[in-house]
Amino acid sequence: MIREATVNDSARIAEIDVISSRYAYKGIVPDECLYNDLSVENRIPVHKKWIAEKRFGIYAYEDAGTGIIQGMMGIGMSEDDDKQGAFELHYIYVDPDYVRMGIGSEMLQFFEQKGKEKGCPEYVVWVLEENEIGRNFYEKNNYRSDGKEKIFKRWNKREIRYVKG
Repeated sequence: MIREATVNDSARIAEIDVISSRYAYKGIVPDECLYNDLSVENRIPVHKKWIAEKRFGIYAYEDAGTGIIQGMMGIGMSEDDDKQGAFELHYIYVDPDYVRMGIGSEMLQFFEQKGKEKGCPEYVVWVLEENEIGRNFYEKNNYRSDGKEKIFKRWNKREIRYVKG
């Protein structure tokens, strides 16, 4: 089940952030960034702040049977000047122990439904250029690159924008 995250979920969400980043970006982002700079302890306050401030909607994918949070995402209006009316998937992560179980697809559908409820005609997501797994996932779900690029400052890596709608 997908539900709104609470501040009490911050530690698990931070853990998923870190382990999923290490899983998805190994070989893309330098190990120093993934293992020295990125830690659960550093990410907990970030997620607590984002959840408390409601900067955007933060949702947890929780297994109904076990209560274990297996994935998470941040969604909200696009922050791109040229996509003001679009709905943006700011981030999505699934615990590597639960990948290839349909969780990411279910969260993506949830994201699109929330955008539809807000009357957004378009969906936007930024993906690291070298993240073939992520790019293939979005392409499989009918997202297409629109040619826009930017640098993800945290890791100094190029991102490309994918759009649907």
